[in-house]
Amino acid sequence: MSIVCRRRHYSPRTEEAYRHWTKRFVLFHGKAHPATIGAREVEAFLNHLAVARTVSASTQTQALNALVFLYRDVLRQPLGEMKDIKRVQHRDRLPVVLTQAETRLVLAMMTGTTQLMANLMYGSGLRVNECVTLRVKDIDLTTKTISVRNSKGSKDRTTVLPAQLCTPIEQHLTRVLQLHADDRSRGGGLAPMPDALYRKYPTAAGSFAWQFVFPSAAVRPWGDSDRLVRWHASPSTIQRAFKAAVRKAQVNKHVSVHTLRHSFATHLLAAGTDIRTIQLLLGHRNLQTTMIYTHVEAAVRTVKSPFDLL
Repeated sequence: MSIVCRRRHYSPRTEEAYRHWTKRFVLFHGKAHPATIGAREVEAFLNHLAVARTVSASTQTQALNALVFLYRDVLRQPLGEMKDIKRVQHRDRLPVVLTQAETRLVLAMMTGTTQLMANLMYGSGLRVNECVTLRVKDIDLTTKTISVRNSKGSKDRTTVLPAQLCTPIEQHLTRVLQLHADDRSRGGGLAPMPDALYRKYPTAAGSFAWQFVFPSAAVRPWGDSDRLVRWHASPSTIQRAFKAAVRKAQVNKHVSVHTLRHSFATHLLAAGTDIRTIQLLLGHRNLQTTMIYTHVEAAVRTVKSPFDLL
């Protein structure tokens, strides 16, 4: 499965998810080889997830996609029509957003590199994985733009870099440059390269441009080689810091660091930015995905209740 995923340039997270559901499926059927079972067993597994495990609609869909991929593209045994799947009802939920005052308060409770990461996620509408995998070459301080590479759906896009963050980022990159220089002096200073670019550009991995903006504190082996490279920071680093800041700020909303991206879109909409521009900044393929923020903005807009007019 991994070979087929990589040949089709699926993201590592998609590959991991598909492997996870394949393993769950095999274990559910007593470790039977998938080639010896078929559509009926897939239906039974999906119904188990829906009824016994009460998974969400998106989780059931992900499991179905993984198994369709397994049979169609890996085993070359396409599944037939499955009519007896108990579909989980999809519920349209509005994303939770922070008000601008709440956003300022939470961000003020953070410090250091994690604060800069959170500021960038809110100021540029980045997903957490997009933030931690940013490379130095992707930030243009002159044009105040960020190039997001190979994001969700294997798409590239350009988004805005807040002017107020240019100086903090420049100072941060100076520290990253010093760390890179120290690594080079010890015979390291390499960054992992995507796909097979390390063969096409053998010296690029050692250049500062390809280093991660938010590097890990440790170096680790790269692939099958013995070369040590400095990976990017773990997403859990910013996730833990953000949760702690929310608690400290006493914001009583069920939010995660991804809420900063929702807040970015909602606040832009409230400020009068057109929905098409927001779609481009977020990298949504379908405008309907972005349209949900029009409902969020309407829900949080200041409106006088008729009760207050009595």
